[in-house]
Amino acid sequence: MRRHRVAAAVLVAVSVVLSQTLVAGAVVAQSAATGSAAPSSRGLADDVVVTATRVPQPAAEVLAPVVVIDRETIERSLAPDVADLLRFHAGLELARNGGPGQTTSLFIRGTDSNHAIFLVDGVRVNPGTIGGAALQNVAPELVERIEIVKGPRSTLYGTDAIGGVVNVITRRGGRSGLDAMVGFGRYGLQQFTASGRWVGDAAEVSLSANSTEADGFPTRRGDSTDRGYRNRSFALSARTEAGPVELGARVWRAAGNTEYSDFFLTPVDQDFTNSAAAVEAGWRANEAFRSRVTVSRILDDVEQSQSPDFVQTRRDSVDWQNELELGHHSLTFGALLTREDTRTLSFGSGFDTATDSNTFYAQNQVRLGAHRLLLATGYTDHETFGGHATWNVEYGHALGRDTTLTAAVGTAFRAPDATDRFGFGGNPALDPERSRNVELGLRHRLAPGHVLGVSAFDNHIDDLIQFVTVSFTPFSGENRNVDRARIRGVEATWQYDSPSFSARATAIRQQPEDRNTGARLLRRAEQSYTFALARRVGRHEFGADALVSGDREDFGFPRPVRLGGYSLVNLHARIALTPAWTVQARLENALDRRYELASGFNTMRRAVMVATRYGFR
Repeated sequence: MRRHRVAAAVLVAVSVVLSQTLVAGAVVAQSAATGSAAPSSRGLADDVVVTATRVPQPAAEVLAPVVVIDRETIERSLAPDVADLLRFHAGLELARNGGPGQTTSLFIRGTDSNHAIFLVDGVRVNPGTIGGAALQNVAPELVERIEIVKGPRSTLYGTDAIGGVVNVITRRGGRSGLDAMVGFGRYGLQQFTASGRWVGDAAEVSLSANSTEADGFPTRRGDSTDRGYRNRSFALSARTEAGPVELGARVWRAAGNTEYSDFFLTPVDQDFTNSAAAVEAGWRANEAFRSRVTVSRILDDVEQSQSPDFVQTRRDSVDWQNELELGHHSLTFGALLTREDTRTLSFGSGFDTATDSNTFYAQNQVRLGAHRLLLATGYTDHETFGGHATWNVEYGHALGRDTTLTAAVGTAFRAPDATDRFGFGGNPALDPERSRNVELGLRHRLAPGHVLGVSAFDNHIDDLIQFVTVSFTPFSGENRNVDRARIRGVEATWQYDSPSFSARATAIRQQPEDRNTGARLLRRAEQSYTFALARRVGRHEFGADALVSGDREDFGFPRPVRLGGYSLVNLHARIALTPAWTVQARLENALDRRYELASGFNTMRRAVMVATRYGFR
């Protein structure tokens, strides 16, 4: 533990030393630089990202790979859930156990599904009973934007951020008014949304509510019973300012019922509740210093209807963040204090445990002409696993206005969750999983509106947790830190934006490898490609989204089973009948492909959804 504290102190000192070294050589760089450390483009320049560094900054200036899905993209997609929006970006893969509302896992750049932090309005909603968040229960109609940061971020967010962070930001701001949407589609889909905003000189209030129901389709291959889904959700936010003080509150809640079929194809169902609530107070002492405290609570609760089984997580957090501007330096430092209570009951056994975890972090961003440097260190004091230090070093160099070279090294970790320790095969003596990622990148503006980005990454993960059989008795064993992984890859993105036309193409080639056996990691493809196109004609819009994924391997006995590669094409159209009234249509899986995202589970065939929106201003 002492060694970790020393490492953290050294990194902070190195931050100052390196920044002063850059100052010494910055006079020449400043005379040659144009004042921008990253290529500018219409699409990137308009996006402001918070998640990557915990402070707002233009996406074009963020040194880590980021993806921003804005409100316009969300509206045109008519996506059934947030997971469907993420899948059309290379490096973001899904595994889904059936249709609407079914358990969905996200893999970022080949890392495990519990290696991604999922935030709603900056509050972590990953359950403590098992790592993956309930992506399938977040209604896109309640979402203003989504920010995805790829790469290690445990320094700022603590445990689990080995693959990256996804931050869903609910609707707020804009002009005062009301909006409504009604939509219907195949599989008995019905969707109703209402959203209202009041914006004053020093205060604003936003409220959005959504109801989604679907008859669904059989979740498992060989089953013939449709399994439905019901979700009632809302998002509320309020904010006010009084001089240097800003106060805010926000709530997101989703509750409903999910039907599915068990291993014996018996129809069963479960009730779910997911919520995140936070109150926040901010104080700006002057132009150079700002401090903010956020107190939050999340609830993740699933209860079986056919038995007394349940899983529940309640997490209370206090997040204290400070921002200080000192010339070329932008300092961010603070603490994230959490207490997590988890309870489960499964087949007559379970656990009830509480865990404290406190993360302390410091980050220094240095801007000197064509040079950008980020140095960050974090220290997490986990009640069960003791102290764990992580760090990030990122550097960017602008070659004129159009090209930026980036290099980054970072570490992350994942503390075993309550299920790893006390559930099936539980082992309280487990160690945290650890990773180190190295990345090189290039961003280049090809022409006005055109931006190209290329990244090469190499991520090593040690002490991965795996269930190990300890006797010949079926299912007799325990979880142990016995696995290692290495994920190497190259990722490329091209984006074009103009008033009448936008397009985006992404591609990733990766090797997600089990270093013990040389086998590919399960449920991860070695290559995937996506393409998005939108053409605006006056107030109307037409477009398509396409995804091509390579084959994957999935769980099977006695050996893994192969899931074939697949291609998916969605078409969409939006007709503006008046400036306030639009009609939309979405054709899902236009080629009517049969494919699997998880072995033995069905996916949606060709399906049409139509919707209409009206805005009251």
